[in-house]
Amino acid sequence: MKTKILNVLLVLTSPVGYLEWGGNNHLFLFQAELDIVLKLMNDPTSVMYPFILLPLIGQIILVATVFQQKPNKVLTYTGIGCLEILLVFMFIIGTMSVNFKILLSSIPYLIVAIYTIIYHRKTTF
Repeated sequence: MKTKILNVLLVLTSPVGYLEWGGNNHLFLFQAELDIVLKLMNDPTSVMYPFILLPLIGQIILVATVFQQKPNKVLTYTGIGCLEILLVFMFIIGTMSVNFKILLSSIPYLIVAIYTIIYHRKTTF
């Protein structure tokens, strides 16, 4: 049961990430995900980049593990890895640019991901 709760927390904390770039542009990851899904339906080739698709695939994998009776450890690790590509990158950018909005928005996911990995290493399925 704790594994499912951790996976739900991973799914819920990943879209909270905040992006900000030049020209007063900013959005949360859930807004970007919605745009990506809509573009995927209309023009799939416009979103066929690994840096866009891998986090989305990771989130889909984690959602799938929530509905498993016994969440698969390998799928959980795969989902975390796919999402961490983006969120670790955001954490690094937030740190290098001293942008606390970006930095603080990526920390909840990273904490839950690290705790989940530690939890899975201590337990067996």
